[in-house]
Amino acid sequence: MADPRFFSVAGPFSLKGLAAISGSRIGDGGNPEAQFLDVQPLQIAGPEHLSFLDNKLYLNDFSKSRAGACLVHADHAANAPKEMALLISEDPYRAYAKAAAAFYQRKNTEAHIAPSAIIHETAKIGLNCHVSPGAVIDAEAEIGQNCSIGANTVIGKSVILGDDCVIGPNSSLSFCIIGNRVDIHNGARIGQDGYGYAPGKDGHIKIPQLGRVLIEDDVDIGANATIDRGSGPDTVIGAGTKIDNLVHIAHNAQLGKNCLVASQVGISGSTEFGDFVMVGGKAGFAGHLRIGEGARIAAKSGVTKDVHAGATVGGFPARPLKEWLLGVAAPRRFAKKKVN
Repeated sequence: MADPRFFSVAGPFSLKGLAAISGSRIGDGGNPEAQFLDVQPLQIAGPEHLSFLDNKLYLNDFSKSRAGACLVHADHAANAPKEMALLISEDPYRAYAKAAAAFYQRKNTEAHIAPSAIIHETAKIGLNCHVSPGAVIDAEAEIGQNCSIGANTVIGKSVILGDDCVIGPNSSLSFCIIGNRVDIHNGARIGQDGYGYAPGKDGHIKIPQLGRVLIEDDVDIGANATIDRGSGPDTVIGAGTKIDNLVHIAHNAQLGKNCLVASQVGISGSTEFGDFVMVGGKAGFAGHLRIGEGARIAAKSGVTKDVHAGATVGGFPARPLKEWLLGVAAPRRFAKKKVN
């Protein structure tokens, strides 16, 4: 069970209610009125819990689980214990996400402005906002309704936040316009200067960074991520995109909608992602690239050329995944022959 000091559980929910929430159907013999108090992993769930199976590696745990109900694909339903109620789903993991979100609903922090917060007289704060101790909100900034601003966070001059945004402690936002329902986690830096210099023998001349960062609705930005403002064109993060901790996005980069970018990725300036691009951890991108819609980039890849829509690439320099894997495997096979 989640620690009640940190998390508040809703419910209980009936089996038919969980089916409706998760978009699943009740398996044969399931009691629609049965009540469930919480979600738990297969290994520790009891009769009052809902669990899920989405990876066949855990079929053994599934077959032995005491969970009262489980979200599962129809292909694995036959492995369930007799006492377990089933919720059949084409995508159990996604269904579980919906159910777990019902048990652990996001709650707005109680509306309050700490006495130690520094808010400029020209700043606008929407209804039901929480501003934590030490936060600074500069001149002409606009904060939407139901927002939470963490301790010691700085919201710069003229920054605009939409409704229902959560900004974690010790973050800094400048030169940016942010949509609704955006989460920015602890220590993130949004809108600082891009890395732009004109090099020369007499020294490097700083190029003024005159753009902004535009963050659309439902974006999640991880802890200590950094997103530079544009040098002229704006840096843009598309709606629904999720950015992990310690990611760096350079000036003028444009990420499409619903992209997934894992930890420690570096995206150089003026690189553009289409929608639904997925990037593994520690991948790096040269500047001025075009990454097509739905492309997938393996972890630790070095991307030096454009990637076509729907392609999966890996390695350094990044190339089609099968080609890269064959290149990795060939020396190993040769070495084994030498040893033998």
